[in-house]
Amino acid sequence: MNFKHPLILASSSPRRQYLMKEAGFEFTIEKPEEDESFPFSMPVHEVPRYLAEKKAKSIEYKLKGNEVILTSDTVVIIDGQILNKPKDRDEAITMLSQLSGKTHTVITAVCLLSKSKVDCFDDSTKVTFKELSENEITYYVDHYKPFDKAGAYGAQDWIGMVGINKIDGSYFTVMGLPMHKVYTHLQQF
Repeated sequence: MNFKHPLILASSSPRRQYLMKEAGFEFTIEKPEEDESFPFSMPVHEVPRYLAEKKAKSIEYKLKGNEVILTSDTVVIIDGQILNKPKDRDEAITMLSQLSGKTHTVITAVCLLSKSKVDCFDDSTKVTFKELSENEITYYVDHYKPFDKAGAYGAQDWIGMVGINKIDGSYFTVMGLPMHKVYTHLQQF
């Protein structure tokens, strides 16, 4: 590890914090100050990068010296539509029903920001769910309450263990941080 800058992880996601710790990075945590809105006309595959950069710039004023801010955003896309974080139980059930028996795309974007440099990148993974029963979906939603997760699921949760048939790409991208790319980009930053 030759990353020498103080690192600020601008995320309240316990999964992202866990992944960064497991990869050996030391960091402080800040909460981004921007909402997750984006222009309606924006192509869906551009949304995660846009939001990751928006989050980084929302706390850019906290940079005092040679710190680097790391932000991230994950979207689930099916049939050309973004499934954001569900607002309630009914929306979570609807989202999981949409994903059932189909392949969808997960894109996680990352933005690295310092006083002198911006580096935004993303990674895309295809995820295929088996046909989920109504009981499986309601059990998961009621017991795991996936309201803080894009697409209403976490690959590391019960639904991922029993429902995901295939992942084509990085598992960590689906978890919310493409660690292979984060590591490489931080080494080169």
